[in-house]
Amino acid sequence: MIHVEVAYARPDEQVIIPLDVEKGTTLEQAIEKSHIRDEFPEIDLSRNKVGIFAKLSKLNTELNEGDRVEIYRPLIADPKEVRRKREAEGKRMKKGGGDA
Repeated sequence: MIHVEVAYARPDEQVIIPLDVEKGTTLEQAIEKSHIRDEFPEIDLSRNKVGIFAKLSKLNTELNEGDRVEIYRPLIADPKEVRRKREAEGKRMKKGGGDA
């Protein structure tokens, strides 16, 4: 058995579910075993991207001891488009964020 975690976050709530799974368990199997979709029915594995420690991964990726499976929400705004809009408006970002 190996110990892993399944994580998901919304702006108002985040959850990390610890699991013990068999060696050879895939990312998708861990998500199913966690029952996280019972609590967050908006999770759709055909649309939501997933990863391990912020690195995009496929659902059939086998997990290792200590891995944290992360389920990502779709972006509300494209960061590149936001930067282009700010540039067009003549605004600049300071290093570290915030308006200049």
